[in-house]
Amino acid sequence: MSYQIGIDTIHLRPTPRIAHTEYCSNDPLIRAVTKGRKSFNDAWDFDFIWNSNDGPVGWGERGRVTDMGHAEFLEGGVDRREPKPSPFKSVEEVLDFDAVKEYGLPDFARLVAYYEETYRKSQAANPNQVFPGGYYKTVVSGAIEAFGWEMLLLGAADKDRFERVLDSIFQLSLHHYKAWAKTSIKAFVSHDDMVWSQGPFMHPDFYRRAIFPRYKALWKVLKDAGIKVLFCSDGDWTPFIDDIAAAGADGFIFEPMTSLDKVVSHYGGTHVIVSSRVDCRTLTFGTKKDIQGELDATLPLARKCPGFVFAVGNHIPSNVPVQNALFYFGYLKKHWRR
Repeated sequence: MSYQIGIDTIHLRPTPRIAHTEYCSNDPLIRAVTKGRKSFNDAWDFDFIWNSNDGPVGWGERGRVTDMGHAEFLEGGVDRREPKPSPFKSVEEVLDFDAVKEYGLPDFARLVAYYEETYRKSQAANPNQVFPGGYYKTVVSGAIEAFGWEMLLLGAADKDRFERVLDSIFQLSLHHYKAWAKTSIKAFVSHDDMVWSQGPFMHPDFYRRAIFPRYKALWKVLKDAGIKVLFCSDGDWTPFIDDIAAAGADGFIFEPMTSLDKVVSHYGGTHVIVSSRVDCRTLTFGTKKDIQGELDATLPLARKCPGFVFAVGNHIPSNVPVQNALFYFGYLKKHWRR
């Protein structure tokens, strides 16, 4: 573990080994390695911690949101939640939605103070890792939170009116991004699940018209403050890698569905890359030989890239066998020297 390796990697400076992080919800693995999450981060040599924080009061306490339920990821299925009926009964309600009116803008000075205090406490509690700022419901994820998938897709059919809806979410996000920019964070995770595993679910022209220019405006606020911006999305956004780079992202956090080859060939020398070919499905259902194959396919690419942060490309959920996860990290640690 090394804060220095993490911060040097984010700034594309030379490091003695490839940087490492994980998004891990596998409690049996954590117990097998150590006694708690913080000591696990150290034991597994994390140099960077994935983080997002959308403020002190959730949307559900301030206005309408859609609870689509939740599948089992955590041990014992404690995170399972059945879906509830959407509060949006018609497409017209979706297209008339204004996120700023619905949820309000928190007091700016208090929001800055909240983010700064949260960051300072979190960084002090994790001195061996870079602890970034972050925001989850940036634009598309905000629409998912509010409407759920069905109403979102129905509303998106009316592109002009739906862009106005997305703009209201953008305006709310901008308020939070401006607050984050006033803090002392060194990096920021801008999260937005804008695609599916099969790729874009809206026409690519709409993304380029309505979404990416708004990303650029959000990221400029942070970049003007000297903060590195790492964009994170699930799914396959290979068609949009160049768009995300052009909008100003300093780095990419992505799953194996997005083309690691394209990211490395186009941006391996200029951007942070948080990913790998290692897929949690391989960790779950594959053999050690399968896992080693994905590690061996990633390591030569990673060594070419000064900003590479090795991570399982989706995350390590609780159903990954502990022995497979231990093999993965043990093999990585033996071979991550530059």
